[in-house]
Amino acid sequence: MENATKPYLVRAIHEWCVDNGFTPYIAVDVDSHTRLPLQFVREGQIVLNISYDATSGLVIDNESIRFKARFGGVSQDIYIPVINVMAIYAKENGHGMAFDVKRTPPDADPPSDNDPKPPKKDGPPILKRVK
Repeated sequence: MENATKPYLVRAIHEWCVDNGFTPYIAVDVDSHTRLPLQFVREGQIVLNISYDATSGLVIDNESIRFKARFGGVSQDIYIPVINVMAIYAKENGHGMAFDVKRTPPDADPPSDNDPKPPKKDGPPILKRVK
């Protein structure tokens, strides 16, 4: 089976941002398979800074993006399936790439069964630019 191109493109744009001194941001469609602080989720989505300055132990592999980050001064373990990434872009100029989001298969194992479920959203995903 052929690997999907999305994780390779996410890694490439992340590297491009870092090499050019830009701040890489990702827009994420939150579902039961993402693990992050839900109080920051708006309309089923979240935008995250994934620069090396904002994260610790950042790993972007073919299945997920994992790292530790501080939210409200508290360190959190973050887990995002790559298929939930809606976009990656440079904060400073908005250059990057948007992706179609394919929902995580219902039979896929989430990172933890004890994580609370995110709020349900109505309508199509909305990408908001953060400055």
